Parts: sequence; structure tokens; C-alpha cells
Amino acid sequence: QVQLVESGGGLVQAEGSLRLSCAASGRTLYTVGWFRQAPGKEREFVAGISRTIRYADSVQGRFIMTRDNTKNTADLQMNRLKPDDSAVYYCAAKSGTYFIMPRTVREYDYWGQGTQVTVSS
Repeated sequence: QVQLVESGGGLVQAEGSLRLSCAASGRTLYTVGWFRQAPGKEREFVAGISRTIRYADSVQGRFIMTRDNTKNTADLQMNRLKPDDSAVYYCAAKSGTYFIMPRTVREYDYWGQGTQVTVSS
């Protein structure tokens, strides 16, 4: 079993920055993804690390995902935030590594509880 805990959410003004962190316990993370879900919308892929790093078009160039294998963590640095980035952000993980990044909710086996990010205009 893998337990994932997100941290780092909060309230920030537009054009500001936040850094989210996902800490895993139980097993080493292999493929890790960040998703987000805004009220009334489906949960969507934001960024992921496997054999490659991939980003959603909406965050490309603004968000940077990194991982620290020694600490078993995966961070999401979010820059130039926009009000449309407001959502609950979830960390997800699955076994194995892939050249084609898993981008759908059902492809991931483990989920954190989520952390709220609110960007004010």
C-alpha cells in the first residue's frame, strides 16, 4: 500500500507562486501525477513524472514538477498562477514507469486527500 499526503496549498494572488509537495510512505513512487478538480468540473491531469515529465497544455511553461527519490517526494512548483488554476490538487501514483505518461484518473492506483489552491484576481 502507498499513502500519499499533499501539502503546500493555500491562497495566493494572481501571478503569484505556490509549491505543492506530495510525500509517499509505504512504497517507492514510480509514476507520480498531479491532478486538479475545480467545483463542477472533472478531475484533470496537470503534470506527471515517469520515464519522462509531461504537463497539461494549460500549465506548460508555468508549472514545474520534480521528484526526490531519496525522500520519496514529488513537488509541483506553480508559477504565474491564474484564477483558473484554483482547484483542489491531488497527488496520484502508480507502479511501473512509462514512456507514455498516464493522464487519466483511472490509470492511477493511489491518491492523496487533496490540497486546496485558491488564486485571487
